[in-house]
Amino acid sequence: MKKMHIVILVLIAISITVLISYTGDLTTYETVASAKKKEGKFVNLIAKLDKSQPMDYDPVKNPNYLSFTAIDTLGNAVKVVYHNTKPTDMEKSERLVLKGRMDGDHFECKDILMKCPSKYKDDMQAASKELEQASTTK
Repeated sequence: MKKMHIVILVLIAISITVLISYTGDLTTYETVASAKKKEGKFVNLIAKLDKSQPMDYDPVKNPNYLSFTAIDTLGNAVKVVYHNTKPTDMEKSERLVLKGRMDGDHFECKDILMKCPSKYKDDMQAASKELEQASTTK
């Protein structure tokens, strides 16, 4: 074999190794039920804050402890424990992406991403009402 062939084969082997290592880091979006089946594995849980349940956060006592109840899109609830400061305006968020792993009866969260309510939502509703009124008056 020529040196060029050997170099190409080594580069292909390195490329395959890199691709395989990245596929191991991929996470999927899960529901509470599927996250419970994958206990201990890192998952992304899409949920919303259950405002009917109390949120446990006392910045004076422990600013790095937050626990709350989250509900997924199927209506399943789970207690979430987050060891960091409470995100600003978390109560106003429409959806939460919780990154972490199931640990027994609760979800041990490492990171919280919030989907904020659209600032254009009220404007869109007002515009659609104006269009409806304009179409009915013609």
